[in-house]
Amino acid sequence: MKRNYDQGVQLIPISLIRVLNPRSRSKAKFQEMVSNIANVGLKRPITVSPRKDKDGQLYYATGCGEGRLKAFEALGQTLIPALVIDATDEELLLISLTENLARRHCAGVEQMWGILDLKERGYKTAEIARKVGLDSTYVSGILRLLKKGEERLVQAVVKRQMPLSLAIVVASEDDEQIQHALQEAYEDKSLRGNQLLVVRRVIGRRQDGGKSLRKGGPRTNGKPTSNDLVRVYRKEVSRQRAVITKAKLCETRLTFAISALKALFEDEDFVTLLRAESLDTLPKYLAGRLQGKGE
Repeated sequence: MKRNYDQGVQLIPISLIRVLNPRSRSKAKFQEMVSNIANVGLKRPITVSPRKDKDGQLYYATGCGEGRLKAFEALGQTLIPALVIDATDEELLLISLTENLARRHCAGVEQMWGILDLKERGYKTAEIARKVGLDSTYVSGILRLLKKGEERLVQAVVKRQMPLSLAIVVASEDDEQIQHALQEAYEDKSLRGNQLLVVRRVIGRRQDGGKSLRKGGPRTNGKPTSNDLVRVYRKEVSRQRAVITKAKLCETRLTFAISALKALFEDEDFVTLLRAESLDTLPKYLAGRLQGKGE
């Protein structure tokens, strides 16, 4: 796909822009975008390609940036910064698809780590909230989770699978208090039905796989925290318990088999049949158990 970027970024009249592939979006997300642009400004220009209609009049088709365009309109703007390229309709649709996929992948934990980076550079929580267009209470909670390496919980909060307040409880309290919080959330109807099941799955994965989504673990200074040690200890205890359970099961089955064999070997007709078929020998361990040795 060849694209000519020689025309660069220009201020384009909004009235000349036509959305090639319009799509609906939630009012809440749209209002967030409008507020963000109003407070911070446009972080990235939209992408358009020049066209002429049947009357020869110039207009611009959008490749990506419909939401930003609508937000500018809502703010009463008449011009918008746009990257002007030469592209077919098919190429513009591909650009739109690529941007949407990229946005879905990055608007999660990695974006939240960026908030922590700003905090570590000395920005105050309120300043960070204004820059990223989020509520300061929300930013404060996310920072609290990230400082503990709680990537799984942050991801669940960003995806709206779990309320931020509940995620903070899960990160800070023991199992009994977590279950109590889940019960309260169910009773006050903040978590119902399928959402409650999703939250339980998130908590289960955190217990089994740890707080981090990365193979190399969360961003830490390399030293295990007390929570990490407790998690490893619990995991090892669970493994040991599983081994003990399997051993007890094997012992029970072996005892049953020995009892059954004893009963069979007391039957002379059965023993005679075994001898006739040359099957009258047993493994040394079983033979010893049948004779009362090793009990």
